[in-house]
Amino acid sequence: MAMNYKKYKSYPKFDFKERTWPEKVTTKAPIWCSVDLRDGNQALPIPMGIEEKLLLYKMLLKIGFKTIEVGFPSASETEFNFLRKLVNDKLIPDDVTIQVLTQAREHLIERTFEALNGVKNSIVHIYNSTSELQRRVVFNKNKDEIKKIATEGTTIVKRFAEEARKEGMHVMLEYSPESFTGTEVDYAVEVSNVVLDVWQPTKDNPAIINLPSTVEMSTPNIYADQIEWFCNHVKYRKFIQISLHAHNDRGTGIAATELGLLAGADRVEGTMFGNGERTGNTDILSVALNLYSQGIDPELDFYDVEEIKEVFQKVTQLPIHPRHPYVGDLVHTAFSGSHQDAINKGLKYKADNNVEIWEVPYLPIDPSDVGRKYEAVIRINSQSGKGGVAFVLEKEYGFKLPKNMHPEVAKIVQKDTDDKGIELKKDDVLNYLKIII
Repeated sequence: MAMNYKKYKSYPKFDFKERTWPEKVTTKAPIWCSVDLRDGNQALPIPMGIEEKLLLYKMLLKIGFKTIEVGFPSASETEFNFLRKLVNDKLIPDDVTIQVLTQAREHLIERTFEALNGVKNSIVHIYNSTSELQRRVVFNKNKDEIKKIATEGTTIVKRFAEEARKEGMHVMLEYSPESFTGTEVDYAVEVSNVVLDVWQPTKDNPAIINLPSTVEMSTPNIYADQIEWFCNHVKYRKFIQISLHAHNDRGTGIAATELGLLAGADRVEGTMFGNGERTGNTDILSVALNLYSQGIDPELDFYDVEEIKEVFQKVTQLPIHPRHPYVGDLVHTAFSGSHQDAINKGLKYKADNNVEIWEVPYLPIDPSDVGRKYEAVIRINSQSGKGGVAFVLEKEYGFKLPKNMHPEVAKIVQKDTDDKGIELKKDDVLNYLKIII
């Protein structure tokens, strides 16, 4: 049976000829916010308990996150108790802001502030869906009714925030027109503006407007157009942070985030390794290391990536794909003979010429920068060439073969890997050399 592509319609054209983002260049890291403990957690078949959340929280602090969304305390006793543990055990550094999510309802907001009691710096994130589809199909509400939900929720948060300030707590508002990508962009601005009118952001009391691709529905360039258009039309622009929270339904969440930053966004919400609902969220590690590979300080430290992977897999019970950018088990590995030869020559050229800038074919970053070892870079199978075999022998055992021996050794190695259909270990390669000698 043929796939019925006619049941779908293309995303509406967004006519925005005044765009400037294609000419922009990223020069600094955004404000980062990890949502692993909330968005990433609620997407797990087996959600994290308090001990797992604490282990991941401490890892996020070690990486350098200054804003961490810890959960949905009004919706779950586990998440309420986890936040209280952070407060009672004094586990929140003074320079770290704790973010929590809540629906825009008074009893849920009240419960959220109970959980936050004693937190020095916090962000209360409220949301309601503004998309045309959900207005029509889910809520059966018109635009004014949806705006009323947003303004009433903001009014309640503002009241509780003012009370919290009397206790020495600083509370920042974050508002999301949820399903932003399914919302008419002028209406998203309209709703956000009435929310900001209630909050009255200033330099000392700013706000965050988060523009999520709750469902990724278009190509990344359209998302960027929407972000720039929004930035140009929203009120109080000097006193708000525009935040991105991209999902990965089309497989382009990272690209959408990077283009959204070019388009004027200030802040990125994401998860480690892209964990999250459905196809996941923006992979914050990849976005940060993409910056790093361009000579930009990501302001996050992923040096000990093996420990990060170990903690992530332990608390989420999810595997990490071996081809995951930068940190997958195979991403710094070459099997192809021509690739092996190029990497070998690139490393040698760099060492012989004392080159400071990293330029090695097929390796966009130095594996040692994320705590990986060179021994994993070149491995031997039936696709490997003479250069790869020679590299392993020299790097691992100090045997620098004469050029005329490279083909002879490689021929024997390739025949055996072809016959057995396996990858050879480095000790196996050494044994072949002994046989030839």
